[in-house]
Amino acid sequence: MRSLVTTLAGLLLAGALFRPALAVEPVKIGEINSYVAIPAFTVPYRNGWQLAVDEINKAGGVLNGRPLEIVSRDDSGRLAQSLSIAEDLVAHDGVPVIMGSFLSHIGLGLSEFAQRKKIVFLAVEPLTDDLVWSKGNRYTFRLRASSYMQASMLAERAATLPAKRWATVAPNYEFGRSIVGNFETLLKARRPDVSFVAEQWPTLGNLDPAVVVPAIEQKRPDAIFNATFGSDLGRLIHEGNAQGLFKKRAVVSVLTGEPEVLDVLADEAPEGWIVTGYPWYDIKAADHQTFVDAYMAAYNEDPRLAALLGYAAVKALAAAIEQAGGTNPEKLIAAFEHLTFSSPIGPISFRAADHQATMGTWVGTTALRDGAGVMINWVYDDGQKYLPDMDLARKKRPADVEGSH
Repeated sequence: MRSLVTTLAGLLLAGALFRPALAVEPVKIGEINSYVAIPAFTVPYRNGWQLAVDEINKAGGVLNGRPLEIVSRDDSGRLAQSLSIAEDLVAHDGVPVIMGSFLSHIGLGLSEFAQRKKIVFLAVEPLTDDLVWSKGNRYTFRLRASSYMQASMLAERAATLPAKRWATVAPNYEFGRSIVGNFETLLKARRPDVSFVAEQWPTLGNLDPAVVVPAIEQKRPDAIFNATFGSDLGRLIHEGNAQGLFKKRAVVSVLTGEPEVLDVLADEAPEGWIVTGYPWYDIKAADHQTFVDAYMAAYNEDPRLAALLGYAAVKALAAAIEQAGGTNPEKLIAAFEHLTFSSPIGPISFRAADHQATMGTWVGTTALRDGAGVMINWVYDDGQKYLPDMDLARKKRPADVEGSH
């Protein structure tokens, strides 16, 4: 009997020792973006956030050992689909936080959803100022440098040009309207002698160069402000070069220095344009080089700005979750409103006044190098310098927004 008891005790002990440990519950983050509709931008972004998740989990996760888990969905570039996905992520997947979006109108829709559901939303790529100002809410934060910030950086450079007569061309949706309006206002504030003599508003993805180029040329501007991108920009440059539109004219162009744009343009990339972008190939800072090396090792491709944004977004969320001690919305809001986190380009903070991050961008001029477009003579503009002061930022938000302090 004593032998039997000893044997049973031994078996029980062995079972306890070799029983698989209970799985640690992950911290879930819902993620929504337009992967099929805009792959050139969103696929590198997904690679970036996946790289950050892998690094964080390899280092032990968050909240004393819980892994991060991104539950990602594709909205196909449709607002209704993004809202349906967000509802499903919250109701069925139980995500307490959402991040993502590229197009401004989808970002605004997800922001309204977050406010209604009282969950935190980190908008990563939308540029619209409405996201944090006129339609801002206490649950929404934005990472990327906004339309206002990038317009301010470019207006600063444009003001040094001798040009007085300006034309503008931009896609006819919120981003295009917003950045042109900001650029005009900020440039006139610096140079009251300038005037805007022509404007073109092609439908996104359907720019007709046979219409746009002659319409601008007819007004004989001294300089052009461009906010088109993708296939629209390619058509504008091809026809503009053929018709001499850019000859002896200054061009100031938002986003055109991003690798996502220049790589597609290839040897048709313009030279001498003043642009915002991301010259990853010439940034020598050690932390940035570590990010570039890790990204290239993981995906065997060059990084894009979207990859940096996706990576930084997950780092920001992980830092906020740690600071909040979990994913309680009120504690997360408080954490984000006082958050400074480390990124490959240095510390980035979020402002309590309007929930905008201080992440800046690079401004330089375009050139051709080995048959490909690059940025040269660039500088990194710290976003903090190009935001309105805290009091003005608060006034730009709805009067009934709670909690910014």
